[in-house]
Amino acid sequence: MLLRVMMTQAAHFEGKCVIITGGGTGIGAASARAFAEDGARVLVVGRTEARLKETAAGHERIRTLAADVDDQDAPRLIVERALEEFGRIDVLVNNAAVTGFVALDGLERDTVRAQLGTNLLAPVFLTQAALGALKETRGVVVNVSSAGSLGRRAWPQNSVYGMAKVALDFLTRTWAVELAPRGIRCVGVAPGVVDTGLGVRAGMPEEAYRDFLEQVAGQIPSGRVGRPEEIAWWIVQLARPEAAYANGTVLAVDGALSVV
Repeated sequence: MLLRVMMTQAAHFEGKCVIITGGGTGIGAASARAFAEDGARVLVVGRTEARLKETAAGHERIRTLAADVDDQDAPRLIVERALEEFGRIDVLVNNAAVTGFVALDGLERDTVRAQLGTNLLAPVFLTQAALGALKETRGVVVNVSSAGSLGRRAWPQNSVYGMAKVALDFLTRTWAVELAPRGIRCVGVAPGVVDTGLGVRAGMPEEAYRDFLEQVAGQIPSGRVGRPEEIAWWIVQLARPEAAYANGTVLAVDGALSVV
């Protein structure tokens, strides 16, 4: 019986192709493995080849592409590689993100441009480049934003990251309406505080990052921070055919932090 259930689950994405940006760590890596385990062939994109290989280790369905999504040629390169490898694109997960903890008076133009390039412009132009392939498969775009930028919340020292995520949620709603006539769905997942190591990669000392997670956990009604696998589960669910009536929604997965 268990084998039968596992085989049924694996059929959800059998023969389908998923592109995931920011696939070398955290939510992107967890999502790549979750899709592969559900039958999909996955192209993970990231800037560090070694991390991408760690994501793909033990998963023959996962292919890697080292690329900076903010590069001008990246959208074309990513779409072409996916079509070369798999012949189709069924799901695009815009997950890549960079951040930096700086107040307004410390912001530098190059830093702001870098964050907006990866967090906002890259999803715009990669989705644009994939439209033709997504139309053929009646595909799905999943934008990964942040529960920290929902509603009327402030985010001191993370304003640029936050404003990009607010804009990404707006794009999710707008693209859902624009692309529905082509058979393409667009949904969003807004994670809360998740232990992905993003703070450390942004320059926060490891000990300070752990202190931050512990402090925030005390403010979350669920009593803890999230795990990448928990966010990946929702990304996969929203991309499944059974979720076809979900369109334009942004789902907060944050242990209820955004509603207190």
